[in-house]
Amino acid sequence: MMKLSVCVLFGGMSPEHEVSLRSAEFVLRSLDPEKYNVVPVGITKDGDWIRFGGTDYSMLPSGEWTECPGNRRAAISPVRGQGLLSFEGDCVVRERIDVVFPVLHGENGEDGTVQGLLQLAGIPYVGPHVSASAVAMDKSLTKLVAGQAGVTQAQWALVRRSELDIRPDSVMDGLERKFRYPVFVKPAGTGSSVGVSKAANRQELKDALLTAGTYDEKILVEEFIHGREIEVAVMGNDSPVASVCGEIDSGAEFYDYDAKYVTDTSVAYIPARIPEDVAEQVRDAAVKIYTAIGCQGLSRVDFFVTYEDQRVVFNEINTLPGFTSISMYPKLFAASGIPGGQLIDELLKLAMEAAE
Repeated sequence: MMKLSVCVLFGGMSPEHEVSLRSAEFVLRSLDPEKYNVVPVGITKDGDWIRFGGTDYSMLPSGEWTECPGNRRAAISPVRGQGLLSFEGDCVVRERIDVVFPVLHGENGEDGTVQGLLQLAGIPYVGPHVSASAVAMDKSLTKLVAGQAGVTQAQWALVRRSELDIRPDSVMDGLERKFRYPVFVKPAGTGSSVGVSKAANRQELKDALLTAGTYDEKILVEEFIHGREIEVAVMGNDSPVASVCGEIDSGAEFYDYDAKYVTDTSVAYIPARIPEDVAEQVRDAAVKIYTAIGCQGLSRVDFFVTYEDQRVVFNEINTLPGFTSISMYPKLFAASGIPGGQLIDELLKLAMEAAE
């Protein structure tokens, strides 16, 4: 039987480039070479596509992979049937690709852009398709869908960077009328808590808005929810299933980028320290928002469970969650009885099924 040819696409031009490299190392190590022909393709921060010519995937997180002697510049052709084209001198090398695992996070990888290219090329891929990816990437659109679906969420407001530039005091006056401090401020279109701040007064609010505005034209301001941070992994196409619930104790002011990937202050509890009936509410809400957005393949859905009354409050959804060694998505399914290698196998099967 011919092996399935799997292209693992990693890197990218987003602020989450380094997270993608670490996720890709995990995915590449989890792919069984007896089952798959693995085709690793990295995108540099400058946007160059490289067919990685090595087999030492520990080169990825450090960035050394870009200097591998066997590398070739490459591109996925939008022309159906062409697969991966790589360039060796004056020669063009074509490799068959049966399915792509886009281990990309953030802009130009998780927002429907790469998914659109793969749709044009007729290549199956892991994760939600174009429209669901775009909606889930833009947190303001996600909020609209969640509200329409009847999912409880924090109060929120949308600020545009252009509006902030023209009349900052008016913008902050309006926010102070709507919210009590503290509030959370985040770019509408980033993940991994990039550009997210917690503001406890007017000056911090101004600084947070300016920080978020460096990442996105659209800025989301949300009320502070005093509760446990709960995450659940979802997998499936027509009949999605949710994992056990996990809980993050960030050990910091909030679960920011450093707490996720740099420091060792955060602690994960699997299962989460919540009653089983509340955990069931979380899983049900996760599947509900996953379905409402139109996701398939996989997503991680994040919630708060309030300390006072165990109320379940939707936070956000991540359609291409981290796959690093410490990431919650693979850990949650491992705790649900599906370890890393099997999880990757299932995700690839779902990608092929969705394309049929």
